Amino acid sequence: MPHVPDQIFLSLNRRQTLGALGTGAAGIALAACSRGAAIAAPAPVPATGAQPAAETLLASIGDNLLAHSPEGATGLGIDTGARAAMRGELGDRSAAGQQAIADTLKADVARIRAFDTTGLDHGTRTSLAVVESAYDVALDGFAQPYGDVAVGGWRNTPYVVIQNVGAYLDIPRFLDSDHPVKTSADAEAYLSRLNAFPAMLDGETERLKSAAAYGLIAPAFLIDKAVTQMEATLAGAREGGGLIDSLVRRTAAAGIAGNWGPRAEAIVRGAVVPALERQLAELKAQRPRATMDAGMWARPGGDEFYAWALRASTTTRMTPDEIHQMGRDELAALHGRMDPILKKLGYTQGSVGDRMNALAKDPRFKFPDNDAGRAEIMAYIQTWLGKIRAELPRAFRTLMRGNVEVKRLPPEEEPGAPSAYGGAGSIDGTIPGKFWINLRTTDLHSKYSLPDLTMHEAIPGHVWQGEYSNQMPLIRTMLAFNAYSEGWALYAEQLADELGLYDDFEVGRLGYLQSLAFRACRLVVDTGLHAKRWTREQGVEFFVRENGSNPLEVASEVDRYCSWAGQACGYKVGHSEIVRQRGLAQAALGPKYDLRDFNMVLVEGGNVPLDVLAKNVDAYVAAAKA
Repeated sequence: MPHVPDQIFLSLNRRQTLGALGTGAAGIALAACSRGAAIAAPAPVPATGAQPAAETLLASIGDNLLAHSPEGATGLGIDTGARAAMRGELGDRSAAGQQAIADTLKADVARIRAFDTTGLDHGTRTSLAVVESAYDVALDGFAQPYGDVAVGGWRNTPYVVIQNVGAYLDIPRFLDSDHPVKTSADAEAYLSRLNAFPAMLDGETERLKSAAAYGLIAPAFLIDKAVTQMEATLAGAREGGGLIDSLVRRTAAAGIAGNWGPRAEAIVRGAVVPALERQLAELKAQRPRATMDAGMWARPGGDEFYAWALRASTTTRMTPDEIHQMGRDELAALHGRMDPILKKLGYTQGSVGDRMNALAKDPRFKFPDNDAGRAEIMAYIQTWLGKIRAELPRAFRTLMRGNVEVKRLPPEEEPGAPSAYGGAGSIDGTIPGKFWINLRTTDLHSKYSLPDLTMHEAIPGHVWQGEYSNQMPLIRTMLAFNAYSEGWALYAEQLADELGLYDDFEVGRLGYLQSLAFRACRLVVDTGLHAKRWTREQGVEFFVRENGSNPLEVASEVDRYCSWAGQACGYKVGHSEIVRQRGLAQAALGPKYDLRDFNMVLVEGGNVPLDVLAKNVDAYVAAAKA
């Protein structure tokens, strides 16, 4: 994908953009009859024998992938009926389990390539292309000598267990937040999953050992964080908290009689704790062999792994050098937009980064660093969610529920976690989307940056977009592309500004622009760490110096880039392409362009690689012209 700097395709100001909105109320009133027109894809081909066969094929492929992810079935709310047994199961994270997934992908991508797409409608052809692309990239990932492959997902990592990767983090959070406990059968399924947890941990531990034998050892500073966090998980398990307390508390709340606590305690202390101890022992055994080298360049086969990780993250073939330069170019353009706002606020001396550092210390925009401050942050988020909900009819023809729950990250996870993350809930809406916020210290957040973070993680960002995806065929609901997902979330931030949320709070607009600049910095830092031999300290210093970023936040950020190689590059690459496509559509359609229609193309076309996104926009433009 060719790179076009921000100053070219972000030239449309807010008034020009809103001029193309039309009347929001009318758009909603016509939602039911205009949805197809909003997407403006080519007219559906009348159903033939090929169409139902393709739909059956896609359903089969979805079921095959879901079979490897019982947790995914629960998260989507579809572990019922014929899939009810999945509620008591966990996936297989052993080497054999990974091979089984790869075998499924290989067989199903062959089925897609053998299928004659003649006569299929636009949406079905797109779905087949999306699956083929995701599986093709994932199979190249499984061919790497180590690492975890997120099939159509974002968390690709060379390290099976580290400070932000591993069942020791995932399963306690999943069981507490996503596994329902409404009936005795649910509680029994919880216990069944507890019983499966030790095997999952041991499968990871064996892969940790295999990777170490190959020469792959994580950076020492990441191992130190992981050890601290795993010790916290172990302490909770030994003391009856966490996994045990969650079941006891929720069965009591639901009035489910039974000896749930003693049964859970017997499993946790008898099997889970020993498996955690074995995993912890392996991490500690690897620590003496670890170095402080941050990037993949220092690992065996690291250049090849990083090239694949960039491809998976950006859905492009951009090289590290191209991405690095893109980041520097876009950072300069965004700082050019931040400078006059800072001057208006009275910050006139020094670089943009220096002035943003000074702004971060302004007590007007800080929260108290105590529990009262944490409560204030939670209330502040709800205030901004209310503001954006009121404006969404001007940006979308059909509205989702925006079913979101704001939750603090588990304290034992916070030291190694980013400042926040989010995603949609179950297909049926019974499990809300989550906006997880890191509150280990309130200094991670400010009153000018938190509104923008809310738009990104919740509405109209990840939670909102995910609800549209949940209406698609199962396989499309399961597959997500980092560049689209994160590009959309940045575009959601942009929409909030264009819809006027910061017109009376200009420092909030500065927070939004700093967020985009932060993602431009990510392009520079991620490629710097993994391809240009930067140290961890160089990465942190670049953020603080160039963008005025919070050193507490970016220390964890840089560690995250070390473990999720390439993932940080998907954000700005995806956002830049979405905005470029919007500019092309505006130029091609002139007065026929409507922001609501374009946004519906993005969300109802589903989560796609960037080349497929471009094809969807081309189809919309062609149909709108006709």
